[in-house]
Amino acid sequence: MIDFSNLEQYKENNRIEAKRAVGGLPESIWETYSAFANTIGGYILLGVEEMEDKTLNPVILPNPNRLIEEFWSLINNSNKVNINILSNKDVFLKEIDNKTIVVIHVPRARREDKPIYINGNLLSGTYRRNGEGDYHCTKEEIQSMLRDASVRTQDMMVLTEFDNSVFNEESIRSYRARMRICRPGHVWESLNNNEFLLKIGGIGRGEDGLLYPTVAGLLMFGNEYDIVREIPGYFLDYREHYDDVVRWTDRFISSSGEWSGNVYDFFFRVYNKLILDIKIPFKTDGLTRLEDTSVHEALREALANCLINANYYGEQGIIIQKWRDKIIFSNPGIFRVDLKDAKSGGVSSPRNNSLMKMFNLIDIGERAGSGIPNIFRIWENQNWPLPIIEEEFEPERSKLILKIENLDIKKPTIKTDDKQDDNEKPTIKTDDKRKNIRKELQKERIIHYLTEHRIVKRRDLEQLLNLSSTRVKELLHELMEEDFVVCEGANKNRTYRLK
Repeated sequence: MIDFSNLEQYKENNRIEAKRAVGGLPESIWETYSAFANTIGGYILLGVEEMEDKTLNPVILPNPNRLIEEFWSLINNSNKVNINILSNKDVFLKEIDNKTIVVIHVPRARREDKPIYINGNLLSGTYRRNGEGDYHCTKEEIQSMLRDASVRTQDMMVLTEFDNSVFNEESIRSYRARMRICRPGHVWESLNNNEFLLKIGGIGRGEDGLLYPTVAGLLMFGNEYDIVREIPGYFLDYREHYDDVVRWTDRFISSSGEWSGNVYDFFFRVYNKLILDIKIPFKTDGLTRLEDTSVHEALREALANCLINANYYGEQGIIIQKWRDKIIFSNPGIFRVDLKDAKSGGVSSPRNNSLMKMFNLIDIGERAGSGIPNIFRIWENQNWPLPIIEEEFEPERSKLILKIENLDIKKPTIKTDDKQDDNEKPTIKTDDKRKNIRKELQKERIIHYLTEHRIVKRRDLEQLLNLSSTRVKELLHELMEEDFVVCEGANKNRTYRLK
């Protein structure tokens, strides 16, 4: 709410528009109404002028009440505005310096009501707010709002020009293995792949009664080269910035051709990167990790939220960036609910409902709109800076910024022995605690890898961990003693699998 007693402190911005209106109701008010409704809402002030220094100053309105009457008459005219989203409390008079101004509060429109447009023309009458001004929405922005307004989310669409050859069989096998762990004895466990995918929304029936992949199925389990046939702008990108000299110290993208490039595999690749620097006790029950921290829970939720709520038909793709002190989750598409509702919880409106269902079945993500509030709660309990949520327009993007403190990712300390020659290099000493943490993380990566690949040889793990044969042997020996891994065969034919 504006502090009207200090109006001179305000300037026009993305939520305030001032109009003198001394000659009557300005025609441009409707462009601003559309723009505020389609963006994040705002206030239109009639009887206020912008001075040369950009400050706001009230003027004398000849007949404020007449302006309100004319405004209500036009906003309820469908030829002027397609939908009136205001209530009586949104339009009122305010006294400032013995002058009366008209205040019109335009809330952010519900996704079901967007786009809000004027003059009966969807293409030329749809606006959005950018800084101090209103701009015409592009065709792509309008299409995005129309997709979001649909009761059926965009990922439910059945793709009749595709067949089941688009699916990556290894991704489906891995997903079903995870679901068996999360939901042992589930009634869908005995179904074949087609029946299973139909149940979870990965395939659907076309008008001809035949089964075809859905957008959700393609995104979750497809191969990247098939996904981009339907969604040309599809792109997943993970970047790690641990060095100030190079652009990134680690990176993988969906278009590399080195892996499936789908959303399911991206989630676990990224998640395993995000948790590497977080200290946790290593304990499992079968394949299910126990005693992972609340920070792990928040990171899973943040990553799932980014993937579930992305507008995959939007621009610039999904980008996850990790620094030593922060992680940024960025996806195309703005929030489908008001930001204050997203932070307070209880309101759930996922952009991709089928993707959310698929993640929920393997115990990832929240259904009741509690994900974002839970992240805020966990960060507050850690005494870390509260998360930051940002929305951008032109193009639409959402960002979640998580600042992290006191992670164990510092370089080893360098100590010089008193007897060391000045020309010798200092020795690097790492305490036993750090060694144990690193070892447990390496063992966890082996378990994750065996979950996805079922049967592997030792050299596969050597390449995965970039460790010597001797070191991998030690890790495997410990995992076998702990009853997690078994070996089969001998010598060159020896393989390893989870027990």
